[in-house]
Amino acid sequence: MRTNLDELTVRLGRWSSGRGPLYLLLAMRIRALIDDGELSPGSPLPPERVLARRLAVGRGTVVAAYDQLQQEGKVVRRQGSGTRVAAAALPATRTPTGTVANPLLLHLLDLPDDVVLLSCVAPDEPPPALAEAYTEAVADLAKIRHDIGYHPAGHPVLREALAAYYRARGVPTSPGEILVTNGAQQALTLLASVFLSPGDTVLTEVPTYPGALEPFREAAARFRTASDAAEFGAALAERPALGYLIPTGHNPTGSIMPTLVRRHLAGLAAEHDVPVIDDEVPAELCFSGEPPAPLCAFHPGEQLITVGSLSKIVWGGLRVGWIRAAPPVISRLARLRAIHDLGGDVLSQLAATRLLARIGELRRERTAVLRRRHDHLLAELARALPAWRVEPALGGQTVWVRLPHGDADAFAQVALRHRVAIPPGRSFDPSGGHGGFLRLPFLFPEPELTAAVELLAAAWHEYDGSGRSRALQPLVL
Repeated sequence: MRTNLDELTVRLGRWSSGRGPLYLLLAMRIRALIDDGELSPGSPLPPERVLARRLAVGRGTVVAAYDQLQQEGKVVRRQGSGTRVAAAALPATRTPTGTVANPLLLHLLDLPDDVVLLSCVAPDEPPPALAEAYTEAVADLAKIRHDIGYHPAGHPVLREALAAYYRARGVPTSPGEILVTNGAQQALTLLASVFLSPGDTVLTEVPTYPGALEPFREAAARFRTASDAAEFGAALAERPALGYLIPTGHNPTGSIMPTLVRRHLAGLAAEHDVPVIDDEVPAELCFSGEPPAPLCAFHPGEQLITVGSLSKIVWGGLRVGWIRAAPPVISRLARLRAIHDLGGDVLSQLAATRLLARIGELRRERTAVLRRRHDHLLAELARALPAWRVEPALGGQTVWVRLPHGDADAFAQVALRHRVAIPPGRSFDPSGGHGGFLRLPFLFPEPELTAAVELLAAAWHEYDGSGRSRALQPLVL
């Protein structure tokens, strides 16, 4: 399970990427966590040597930071009992809510300055097709009559277009089996709300997409992890409340699950009556062409639930996602959705309808670019960091890197001081494993990928050169 040290490391985020002495930057970030209620009164802070090792700084940096916080009355330090948040640091009635442990989401909430952001995986500019789709959607909007614009399950035109999209992939689907959402993240949040109660078990593969873990954590679920499809299938017999998979263009590994394995897992989900989410957000990014069939193609029951969006193949700013599920599930989700926001933006849904009509064209253009950049990134890593082990991706937008030694959390801290943000492996494992791995995207143009690899190589030299990292002052760019 994730330890207090793991949690604190994640919440510290990009603490060292500012300007000034490291101990002051660390003290400032811990002070903010205390003031925001993310570190509660009386909670212990890690021992100096332990935190220094995890953050890849000298012990003196942590000692000085703790001393600074003690002078401010934020922490209490006692011989033999360590360092704790001061009891008076927050009003007794204040409790932290809505906290985010995912470093990827933290970067969205607190965008780094002058940092190469390798932690978020999404296109960094809208394609021309999106502007064209909105132009066409405006004309469609002008034709609407007798419609108040509230559609909790989604606009009927888009629901039919999505149903047709699945029918074209060999999955019989009606509009009543589609719920439109404000992106896939809202889809996962709605599903967690419907299927999970506090203490329920969610079965996930590891590594897995960290953004999916947050709604499950928010629902106070427990995690059961599986290292491969065989273990996942066996764990379905334990009857978890919910399962979560990314079979196509897996995030972070870029793998694609074979058809026979999909069929087997779909059968097991039906046999054990376990709802399983098939996250197809990266599915259209298969290097080999059209995406394989979703899990729901192999069993018609209520257990197989598919989540998708246009955020990866088009742009993250187009907040249109969806859920494909059996009508009773869609009905429950639509009632819950109505409580929150009565439905999504109609113009965006009309634009999404236009984009779905061009999905084959968009797929070919996007995957051609991604495959070229994928090959370039792997070549650059082989040149500059030959000791790193990288398995080529079959789709998606990322590769999964195994470090030859050391701890990815500590290395990520060094990388930040070289102005590059990377997500360490523990972010992708709710059990706290995969500490020797990290994820790298291949989204950027080739020159930018080369520059990012050079920064990583410089950071790795600092981390690896003497057998341990030494404290670095922030670079002035």
